[in-house]
Amino acid sequence: MSRIGKQPIAIPTGVSVTINTDSISVSGTKGTLNTSILNGISVIQEDNNVLVKRQDDEAINRSNHGLMRSLINNMVIGVSQGYVKKLEIVGVGYRVSLQGNGLKLNLGYSHDINFALPEGITANVEQNNIVLSGIDKQKVGQVASEIRALRKPEPYKGKGIKYEGEYIIRKSGKSGKEK
Repeated sequence: MSRIGKQPIAIPTGVSVTINTDSISVSGTKGTLNTSILNGISVIQEDNNVLVKRQDDEAINRSNHGLMRSLINNMVIGVSQGYVKKLEIVGVGYRVSLQGNGLKLNLGYSHDINFALPEGITANVEQNNIVLSGIDKQKVGQVASEIRALRKPEPYKGKGIKYEGEYIIRKSGKSGKEK
């Protein structure tokens, strides 16, 4: 039995779960999220808990059991608390600013980069820090990853965009070759 899949999901106050035959909908104070239920998996609501069960012990059903439970748990946390990712921009002359429904990034290239934020994701800029927030964990992480990919941190000076608290392994520069 899946260690993750067999754990019940507690539903906090203010969150409602609607289970249909092939989909599940979770709504709370921050919004509503939907997902389809995977084949071979059944979702049951008992009191203030949601239980995820599987039909049999086939390999695909065992792997989908824990996945479905994690997806539902992420939806419950998202509509009640939300998710936040923080990025730091390090480098002389590297700047970021909000521009309409997106970000304007100056990352040392010959032109500024205009990054449009998808629907459901909001950004705040504080000096050279970007704070991304939203209710969908996957979407918040994907947008943070796409912004980081615009200028990954390099190992010599540490310049670039990194996650808050990310440790960059630094390399020493050239060491002179002795003859």
